[in-house]
Amino acid sequence: MAGLGRSFGFLWSSTALSNLADGVLKVGAPLLAVSLTRSPTLVSLAGAAATLPWLLLALHAGAIADRADRRRIMVRANLIRAGILAAATTLAALGLLNLWLLLAAVLLAGVCEVFADLSAQSILPMAVTRGDLTRANGRVSTAQMIGNDFVGAPLSGLLVVALPAALFGGPAVLYAAAGLLLLGMRGTYRLPAPPARRPMRADIAEALRYLWGHRILRGLAITAGLLNLANAAYFAVFVLWAVGDGSPIGLEPGEYGLMTTAFAIGAIFGSLLASRAAARFGELGTLVGNWLLTSLLLLVPVLVPSPWTLYPTAVLWGLLGAAGNVLVISARQRLIPAELLGRVNSAYRLIGMGGMPLGAALGGVVAEFAGLSAALAGAVGVCLVAVGLVWRALSDHFSGPLTSEPTLSDISRSR
Repeated sequence: MAGLGRSFGFLWSSTALSNLADGVLKVGAPLLAVSLTRSPTLVSLAGAAATLPWLLLALHAGAIADRADRRRIMVRANLIRAGILAAATTLAALGLLNLWLLLAAVLLAGVCEVFADLSAQSILPMAVTRGDLTRANGRVSTAQMIGNDFVGAPLSGLLVVALPAALFGGPAVLYAAAGLLLLGMRGTYRLPAPPARRPMRADIAEALRYLWGHRILRGLAITAGLLNLANAAYFAVFVLWAVGDGSPIGLEPGEYGLMTTAFAIGAIFGSLLASRAAARFGELGTLVGNWLLTSLLLLVPVLVPSPWTLYPTAVLWGLLGAAGNVLVISARQRLIPAELLGRVNSAYRLIGMGGMPLGAALGGVVAEFAGLSAALAGAVGVCLVAVGLVWRALSDHFSGPLTSEPTLSDISRSR
């Protein structure tokens, strides 16, 4: 893309296609699960299956990303999940797909996602200059939001009604194309001086020590973990709150997809405005403000269950969340040494995303026994606690108004 180089253009294009596939699969799998069962516990397993690989494999995937060519890892991961979903397409077309096969397909695709995503975040600093990281991450985030939510999500709502087999067939083609596009990136994308061969557990232990010893990264990782756990619990059962004749909001599947389109509209603006917000309010102030407001906004569809409140709220969810996401990713890429980037990123994301399968399953269990409203409100409570913890942990790094706050990089140098 203009100003960021040819290699980034191929990386961005691959990201756009793979995230379009992610969007179809992310929204389509729970919707397809709802068509197979109305049990909150069983429906929540679709979200748990998608995120469980992060808990099981993140550390090893990060260690491999620091040892091997990151582009090759991404190519192979995309082509393998294309094959997995092609097999699921065949089963669906033959009428042989059931809930357990659906969960298996989502789980295996999630395994490939762990390797692809960790390598993608580690390869970006090798494809653009350090000064272009925030701008490049903003464009990548925009592509992710457009693919995941603006196009993929509403498309999945239509496909689940018209042609369920395409929920797997479409992503299979997109993942294959995303893998092939990466072949256009020039050069090699492994560390110039790969770490000496030693047991992988030693590489992983080094990354964990670095993350835990870095107060900023540790605080952000723990907060992200609590927020993602709570959000996984919330959205694992939110589809039951929003979709169906007996649901409080009463959306059709296609209308549920439009909710994520509204989210994407906000996220596009949030991704592009992240650097301006950070310059005005400071990085920590922007992050904490985003997390606080996003958590409070989760209450809106619970207290006022209506499409007229849901769609504007989703726009704000997207705007605030995407801005915070761009800042966190850019900060990690600046703060973590290049030789540790894959491993520390994986340790961060293990903490940040490892609780998501537990959260999804917990949301289903709470909804089953205490009701949907109790599960949704409880998730919001956990989010607010998490925001309070990060504010308390990091606020002593600066004084005065947020406009004079140092950057995360400045803070790290004084730790």
